[in-house]
Amino acid sequence: MADTTGHPTEPGVASETDPSTRPSSWRHIGPGIVVAATGVGAGDLVATLIAGSSFGYTLLWAAIVGCLVKISLAEAAGRWHLSTGRTLFDGWASLGRWTTWFFAVYAVVWGFVYGAAAMSSSALPLQALFPDVMDLKWWAVACGLSGLVFVWFNRYAVFEKVMTVLVGVMFLVTVYLAIRVTPNLPDAFAGLLPVLPDEKDSVLNTLGLIGGVGGTITLAAYGYWVNAKGWTDTGWMKVMRLDNRVAYATTGIFVVAMLFVGAELLHSANVALASGDKGLIQLGDILEGEYGSATATFFLVGFFATSYTSLIGVWHGVSLMFADFVARLRPGTEAARGEEVASGARERSWPFRAYLLWLTFPPIVLLFQDQPFRLVIVYGVLGAAFLPFLAGTLLWLLNSARTPRAWRNGPLSNTMLVLAGLLFLVLCVKQIWDQPWSEFF
Repeated sequence: MADTTGHPTEPGVASETDPSTRPSSWRHIGPGIVVAATGVGAGDLVATLIAGSSFGYTLLWAAIVGCLVKISLAEAAGRWHLSTGRTLFDGWASLGRWTTWFFAVYAVVWGFVYGAAAMSSSALPLQALFPDVMDLKWWAVACGLSGLVFVWFNRYAVFEKVMTVLVGVMFLVTVYLAIRVTPNLPDAFAGLLPVLPDEKDSVLNTLGLIGGVGGTITLAAYGYWVNAKGWTDTGWMKVMRLDNRVAYATTGIFVVAMLFVGAELLHSANVALASGDKGLIQLGDILEGEYGSATATFFLVGFFATSYTSLIGVWHGVSLMFADFVARLRPGTEAARGEEVASGARERSWPFRAYLLWLTFPPIVLLFQDQPFRLVIVYGVLGAAFLPFLAGTLLWLLNSARTPRAWRNGPLSNTMLVLAGLLFLVLCVKQIWDQPWSEFF
């Protein structure tokens, strides 16, 4: 994203003429690819497909607005890490103990339920590709264990390279499908106009599409991946901003491509997809009927890449955040520094590996039995509350003396973060309202 601080560079802060300032270059790109791959899961693609099948190209503008909102959030998280030299959790801790309690409960409950969901999502395309090898649950276990082993024994540099390859697969598949269905370009350009569908709950459906474009807690993990890449000071600010723009341009391509598929392949034929990951399996069957088994197989490979990047991305990124959370709680620890993340010490720490185990083994139990009803409701509420929490705390941190004056929010960044906070607050309230609370008690 462009410079949203609205401030000129001050003395003592790296500037474009400072030799410590790195020129933005494509060869530095990395954390953005990781956050794009992790943030776009199978659920995001299904939501976009359903939007395309229900409303055609009408909500194309909303998908693009969603990318702009997430650019602002990720840029703010990265700017905090680089401008202060401190991690995001250290910033949260400075706002009061309530942030610590929120993150602790969120990490435990969210990780437990998400682990099972991520493993199941990755297993679905594998079972469709190899139906006679083993049951879906065992594919899910295999995906979880492989993710554990991969993240446990590899550091960020290898992790980033693998994610880049998988993103390449996702890119090829989604763009190929968008071209294959022959999009109606005049209608697509008309979809850039901010028009709401003439249907019941169209406002909430539109807000849901905007809010669902790529990423939840992975937006907060972006700053940690920035540090893990070795970017720890303001000299990397221009590089980070280019990297962040690439991340959400990539996300935008994925989302727009799948909206094209929904609009052309499903909307015109009045086909309704099932919600959730199984909707993508249904799409694979439709693609096979329309274009043959080769296209369906190619799509399932892309489906696996989409799901598995989300799995290993969370396994790495949220474990990195949890390790920082535990380090900050140790007696005598005054501040968590980005240099510690850059050194790789967090990836070798016992809290990092303990959270990896938490994401993998307890959720396996959920694969073999019904998910605990009350826990799933709490998971839904916490997940909905995280992005308003992130937007609100970033507004607080980046407008206070905790951030060097030259890197505090400008009008544009404040506007985008306020809009993001309001958007996610509305979606949070709706999510809480929609929960079956009468059955909870």
